[in-house]
Amino acid sequence: MLRALFIALSESRSIRAIAERSPMGKRMSGRFVAGVDVAHAAQAAEELNRAGMSVTVDNLGENVTNTEEARHSAALYHQLLDEIAKRGLDANVSLKLTHMGFDVDPDLARSIVDDLVSHAARIGNFVRVDMEGSPYTQTTLDLVRAVHSTPGHAGYVGAVLQAYMRRTMKDAEELCAEGIRIRLCKGAYKEPAAIAYQAKTEVDENFMRVTRMLLESGIYHGIATHDPNMIAQTVQFAREKGITADKFEFQMLYGIRRDLQEQLVGEGWRVRIYVPFGTEWYPYFMRRLAERPANVFFILKNLFRR
Repeated sequence: MLRALFIALSESRSIRAIAERSPMGKRMSGRFVAGVDVAHAAQAAEELNRAGMSVTVDNLGENVTNTEEARHSAALYHQLLDEIAKRGLDANVSLKLTHMGFDVDPDLARSIVDDLVSHAARIGNFVRVDMEGSPYTQTTLDLVRAVHSTPGHAGYVGAVLQAYMRRTMKDAEELCAEGIRIRLCKGAYKEPAAIAYQAKTEVDENFMRVTRMLLESGIYHGIATHDPNMIAQTVQFAREKGITADKFEFQMLYGIRRDLQEQLVGEGWRVRIYVPFGTEWYPYFMRRLAERPANVFFILKNLFRR
């Protein structure tokens, strides 16, 4: 029932208009989304850089329905890469394949990502391909592998794996064997028990199993979590194994646990903040809540904390 409600809310233009004008809506978007355009995102990145944090920038959007929308999305990412280089920001970009037209034409999405990775390689930057729901898991990983194997692209494109998926350890081992950088997160989509762990304890256990393997792989990975326990275990393991702070990074969301972000930087660990921007914040939040209604408590808890 909650999923159906959030999906309906995401499609309601009238409720969206009210939400975007409301004080709560403005507070929500201002806290978790860095404005509506490239300039806003770049400004947020500059502020985070000054605080000692790296950034990955994501233009909100997914599941475009035609080629024109996909190419428009790609053009904005090219603009974003140029702006990062122009301002000398410590920032890279993240994108979703469905935002690049994957549902319209997988070959189009592959071409767009190839072009963006070529652009990133020319300026010494990096493109992270986000993971979406399980119907896209294998095709996403296949595309990342194909792009990474293109001459000149190795090291300039990476993938995201979700710890609640039962297949994740195997995927992580295969990606590491090819030298592909990984962002490991817990996962936000609602998936069936046949392919995904359901209990938090199981997800946490798998998160740490994969984290330990990633840290010992010798490849620079991102450990994405706001869970103090997972962070503490990661720090303890790194220290026990003599893995220095320059060998990996913690990744966290813009506006979530800013106190913890600053604490980690103060302790000498590398931190990268995932900064979303764009006009699609309302449907973005509603779809995230539809995919996993428990996210509503996580968002609201962080809305009123530092």
